[in-house]
Amino acid sequence: MQQPVKIPRHKSVYILPNLFTTASLFSGFLGILWAADGQYESCALAIFFSALMDGLDGKVARLTGTSSEFGIQFDSLADLVAFGVAPGFLIFQAHLRGFDRLGIALAFHFTVCSALRLARFNIQTATANKRFFTGLPAPAAGCSLAGLVLIAPHMPEFLRDGPLEGLLLFLTGAIAFLMVSNIRYASFKELGAFKAHPFRSMVFVILVFALVAAYPKVFGFLLIFGYILSGLAYTFVILPRKAAPAGRGLPAAAAPDPDKDSPQA
Repeated sequence: MQQPVKIPRHKSVYILPNLFTTASLFSGFLGILWAADGQYESCALAIFFSALMDGLDGKVARLTGTSSEFGIQFDSLADLVAFGVAPGFLIFQAHLRGFDRLGIALAFHFTVCSALRLARFNIQTATANKRFFTGLPAPAAGCSLAGLVLIAPHMPEFLRDGPLEGLLLFLTGAIAFLMVSNIRYASFKELGAFKAHPFRSMVFVILVFALVAAYPKVFGFLLIFGYILSGLAYTFVILPRKAAPAGRGLPAAAAPDPDKDSPQA
């Protein structure tokens, strides 16, 4: 039987995912320029656009079979600018300038933690759990700060006239800590539940998009922070409950890891 002829991919195909990565990098760079010019909302939207491009570059690379080590490293460098430097600079310019050196320290701390998060992800790629990330992903962290900047003018008046700046200072440090923590966050790379219930999943996704489209700042903010809370709930509530029945009656050293079938990311 004659074997099918494998048609070689054109070299230009390998550039395609890197174009999305470059778009993400450019959007982050443009956001920094806007933040320096006082256009904070435009900077926040640029960070969200970077997150969209960052999600697409990996999808395109997998669909076209053009994943490469170069692309992985380039993606991490772009992510550091778009989700580390740009959000840190944005939150300082918009809300932390009044804290002087403390504000600079917390904004820089966020940038450093995003760099550490990306470096840890790169060295764990080979053994990564496809279901979970260890630590809050840098794009989600960057979008969290961008979401805070967008939602700040719509917060209750007693917050805006009082402890808002201090709250944002605390949240900047907390989100930075979540990036380098061992808290597990869903990666959504293996969508078993969506495949098992495609119709209900489609209705749910349409509802979420409709709400975000209707009130983008409010529901976008709630969506991001719901994701942050989901990791905390899974790590500190669900995992201990899964581990208790599995380890009952066994020595501590012999108790199985509830996610052993899916090693940590």
